[in-house]
Amino acid sequence: MDNRIKFQFDDKLAHQIQAIESTVELFDGLPKQVQGLYAGKSLLAGEQSRNPQITMGSRLLENLRKIQLGNRIFSDDELYKGNFGIEMETGTGKTYVYLRTILSLYKTYGFKKFMIVVPSIAIRKGVEKSIDMLKDHLKALYNLDITKHSFVYDSSSTQIKGIYREFWFKYMRDEHAGFCC
Repeated sequence: MDNRIKFQFDDKLAHQIQAIESTVELFDGLPKQVQGLYAGKSLLAGEQSRNPQITMGSRLLENLRKIQLGNRIFSDDELYKGNFGIEMETGTGKTYVYLRTILSLYKTYGFKKFMIVVPSIAIRKGVEKSIDMLKDHLKALYNLDITKHSFVYDSSSTQIKGIYREFWFKYMRDEHAGFCC
């Protein structure tokens, strides 16, 4: 008999569903194409090696404004380098929402590559624990074992530090920039 505490997660909380759907709807109807060196089939996986390139343009801004107005927040007049911030209050389930959003984007649009950047080891450990705790719950919702498709970069690696630094300065240092996939 297993004496460990097992958490039960509610997949129907309205504010979380609204956040997930709003993010997924952002890409609704946008033209997508695979380009570049890794276009086509991967020799090992037999799948696309790269996320489809999203065509930036007026449709994306229209989708953004529609979602912002639907959520009763101020609408933007322009896109900031294709980056979007998703803000939620403490204790509302941000980790749960962004993990479900990642899986919903995969299911809806075939997006396969995501990066979760956190500011500290403590938060990284929390995200790792959340992924482990949510494994069965997310598998029931999306028929996918997220632990088999995710990994943690070794931040002590000089190469990774360079990638992180580049990512930070490109996307995260500006208060208006947000998580980019």
